[in-house]
Amino acid sequence: MTTWTNWAGTVTAYPIAVEQPATVAELQHVVGAATASGRRVKPIGAGHSFTAIGQTDGIQVRLDRLAGVLRADRETGLVTVLAGTRLHELNEALWHLGLSMSNLGDVDVQTVSGAISTGTHGTGVKLGGLATQVRALQLVLADGTLLDCGANENPDVFAAARVGLGALGVIATVTLQCEPAFALAAAEAPADLDDVLADLDLNVDANDHYEFFWFPHTRRALTKRNNRVLPGTELRPIGRLRRYVDDEFLANTVFDAVNKLTTRRPTLIPRVNALTARALSARDYIDRSYRVFASPRRVRFREMEYAVPRAAVPHVLADIEAYLARSGEQITFPVEVRFAAADDIWLSTANGRETGYVAVHQYARRGHESYFQAVEAIATQLGGRPHWGKLHYRDAALLRDSYPRFDDFVAVRDKLDPDRAFGNDYLTQVLGS
Repeated sequence: MTTWTNWAGTVTAYPIAVEQPATVAELQHVVGAATASGRRVKPIGAGHSFTAIGQTDGIQVRLDRLAGVLRADRETGLVTVLAGTRLHELNEALWHLGLSMSNLGDVDVQTVSGAISTGTHGTGVKLGGLATQVRALQLVLADGTLLDCGANENPDVFAAARVGLGALGVIATVTLQCEPAFALAAAEAPADLDDVLADLDLNVDANDHYEFFWFPHTRRALTKRNNRVLPGTELRPIGRLRRYVDDEFLANTVFDAVNKLTTRRPTLIPRVNALTARALSARDYIDRSYRVFASPRRVRFREMEYAVPRAAVPHVLADIEAYLARSGEQITFPVEVRFAAADDIWLSTANGRETGYVAVHQYARRGHESYFQAVEAIATQLGGRPHWGKLHYRDAALLRDSYPRFDDFVAVRDKLDPDRAFGNDYLTQVLGS
């Protein structure tokens, strides 16, 4: 028996054995042998989910060795990769192939399979989450057989497995729709929150990728606008020194020190947030798309993120602000707000509607429960859906009404894994037994 802990330190597991297959055939053998012996199986990638979605007391299948690009077609943009490929490694490889992913989240340490299985997304109201870029999957079923699925082959499985929560099988390969490599012009600037909200629809619609961060206990925000530039545009990346100062020293080293201080003296938080927001400076640069999308995150935290109808975002923020004022709770981490297009993936948080994402964070050394429960109550009243890989308190009875195809997903699960070989307590919570 070994011990495994996720990145955030919110989940610990004690798998009875750990397997590390390097090929699809080895993965099939591991899964088939485990279930034949009556043991449950759980794949794990980077462990970047905050929930217990990757927890197991059975066989843990680590996907680190099942990584790399198998096929890439520059003409069609179709790229097939092994499931354990880390996004940051994939993005670098794609660039050298003359290709890019259309959209990415703001963290790139996850595996491809883990990112799509939990509904990872970026921002851009004309673009969906990472799962919308998937064109085909190979899924290892409980008996070790390999199932191909896509829009025209096992389409119901495909509709379910693109955001499959690890409940249907173990993803072996993923085929992604990529496009010619592109760069982004990034414009980051401090702003007044009232101005941000007044111009919100305009900025969301006018930019390829738009997001903002609101600093609680202030009316200040940081806005980020990322837009594509014409092919051949000269790159103007952030200088090495400023990147280190902004993205490593200030955003990680200093921010961690500030959180340690305010954990001891929470009454300082409103003044610290005001100073931080006022100290922000604008910056503009042009760089490879994946270098603009993702940033290093080294300060340990807890996170909850809710997907709400796009129009509900200002109401959510107003209610969070009112809760903080009423409760006296002090929060150092900014609230992150992003946007995405509607899609048709059964358990996607953007299923059927243009979506605004509101993410709240708490430093790992401070309690998060009361804050997160309050935010969940606010978002739920406005039709919110929780991110599958981030902390929440919803269960299957409450989630069923949020997803029109929830029961269709459960039916596919019943068909592919009736004995719950891939189950765990988290999946029982969110999908039922």
